[in-house]
Amino acid sequence: MKHQLTVLVCALALTACADHAARDRLGVEDATLLKSGFGATQDEAAGAVNSQWISTYAPAVNSSTALVRLQTELDRSSGDKNGYFRAKAQCWINAAQQARQANDHWGFVEEAIGQAAMITMSLQNGASLSAVNPALRTVSTVRPDLWKIVNTIKSDPAVAQCPQAQAPLACAEVELMQAGHDAWRRSFSNAEKRLPDVQDNLRQSAETALQCKQAMQMPASAPVAASAPVFPSAANSPRRITLKADSLFRFDGGDDAAILPAGKRQLDDVANRLKTTPSMRELRITGYADRLGDKSYNLGLSMQRARTVERYLQTRGVRLPMTAHGKGSANPLVDCRQSRRDVLLRCLAPNRRVEIESVAAGL
Repeated sequence: MKHQLTVLVCALALTACADHAARDRLGVEDATLLKSGFGATQDEAAGAVNSQWISTYAPAVNSSTALVRLQTELDRSSGDKNGYFRAKAQCWINAAQQARQANDHWGFVEEAIGQAAMITMSLQNGASLSAVNPALRTVSTVRPDLWKIVNTIKSDPAVAQCPQAQAPLACAEVELMQAGHDAWRRSFSNAEKRLPDVQDNLRQSAETALQCKQAMQMPASAPVAASAPVFPSAANSPRRITLKADSLFRFDGGDDAAILPAGKRQLDDVANRLKTTPSMRELRITGYADRLGDKSYNLGLSMQRARTVERYLQTRGVRLPMTAHGKGSANPLVDCRQSRRDVLLRCLAPNRRVEIESVAAGL
């Protein structure tokens, strides 16, 4: 028995040391979290629930019903579905769902619902929103170095003009706050486990913002991006380019007004090359969507994008006969099965595309 107790004490000591090491790596500065042992309390100063907290979040007693209702309202709200605030509301909903499924009864579910509801109602009412992250009672600050990166990306002017860079940034902020909640309830190892996703989202946001910045600085005569290769020179064979819908259009948009500045530059380059390429007989323009959402809606969106590209090329002087088709989610280039919606959307990006196939004369 004495031997067993010795092993148990050693194991507990090692676990405590490991968790303290994780706490140190997180850069926790909250004095209440630096306490340990029997003297560590979770009083109101440390973020414990008080009457004000209860009155604020009492409507979210049935979190399951609240989340379903919120998701419905967010889906109905107008605006760019890939924009910062829309994405942030969705990530708060996702965070609340994750915490609820993990049986987290420490208040984060209610606070996440509150954040999602505030953003969603503001989007519906057209009210102004602040990008400043709130101070939540159940969240402590972790990894100040990553928060500095968040603020650096957010302050870059290119991000404001690049909706594709805003969504991963918004989700990185929510994930970092969720890690802060893990730390607040002294689950430092769980907080660390969230950091790779935070870093991946920040990396994607920074890289996408850089691509947008380069596209905005690109002269009109510059070659089209790698995602839209020029037509090959092989004679008497169909020739095709693939344009990423996310670089052509605002998310979930397909009309002329939804074409992004970088998309216009790509299409201008395609038009210039088509007008100087001999022996072209016709163009076949086909739009594709990913598998998410209603099939009939996706079919209509893919068709709308193909027709928009057709009209744009015509306005740029392309006189070749053109046919436009929409195939919805048919012929996917990638198959993605991620459970997290934001990660799944990124994975499915190659399926959201417009293909322009040129057929040489004589075929």
